[in-house]
Amino acid sequence: MWQYEFMQNAWIAATVISILCGIMGVFIVARQLAFLTHTLSEIGFAGASFGVWLGWTPLNGMLLFTVLSALTAGTLDRDKPVKDTLISLISAFFMGLGVLFLAISKAGTAYATNILFGSIVGISHHDVNQIILIAGVEFLVILVLYRRLKFAFFDPLGAQSSLQHGGLISLCFLVMMSLSVSVVSQIVGSLLVFALLTLPAAAAQFWGHSVHALMAWSIAFALLGTWLGLACGYWTNLPVTFFITTIETLIYLISAGLHRYWS
Repeated sequence: MWQYEFMQNAWIAATVISILCGIMGVFIVARQLAFLTHTLSEIGFAGASFGVWLGWTPLNGMLLFTVLSALTAGTLDRDKPVKDTLISLISAFFMGLGVLFLAISKAGTAYATNILFGSIVGISHHDVNQIILIAGVEFLVILVLYRRLKFAFFDPLGAQSSLQHGGLISLCFLVMMSLSVSVVSQIVGSLLVFALLTLPAAAAQFWGHSVHALMAWSIAFALLGTWLGLACGYWTNLPVTFFITTIETLIYLISAGLHRYWS
């Protein structure tokens, strides 16, 4: 299996993205941002289609659309939360926009399927380098802002009264989340981003009792899902995305079941 370059690229990308998801997912679940993550993924679909239309890589198009969306969301009045109907409207509009870009770019249905549901075994060496670069920047930012992020996300009431530059930190996190959505889409596609960004972190809540422990469990669950998913996809010639999402779902259900039994 490892003698093939496409499997080596897939394994490296999956490992880096899983570690990133394990860390980012803890903050996303803590602040209940899963719905926003899903919305960004649908905006990312339009961005990927836009990139295909212009002759870019889908990842570059996703990065453009999701980062701009995150910057826009960060400028909104936080005292007036966005209604679910408006979020649904935005999601529907960008999904339609993505279909339009694919149609006028003359891209085939296979291309659309790869954007929507991922194609990790099709990741090139250039894609791997780009993913490592983006993830490396995010790791560095998280390291620098870790204490403030932990305070803002796990003690929001205290952070409102005493944390300086809270708005800037929130905006920075939104941008990091948009970058994460874009790179995760390379594995599971734009429609199934939440499988890696939220399910491992959600399952970790049943095992970890500190932020460090939550991250450790979340990274372990994400790695387990992607590594096993890659192996199963190679052995069966079935979509890797199916195995990853199924494994992560089972991990969450088993964790929740054991927690309920022991409680």
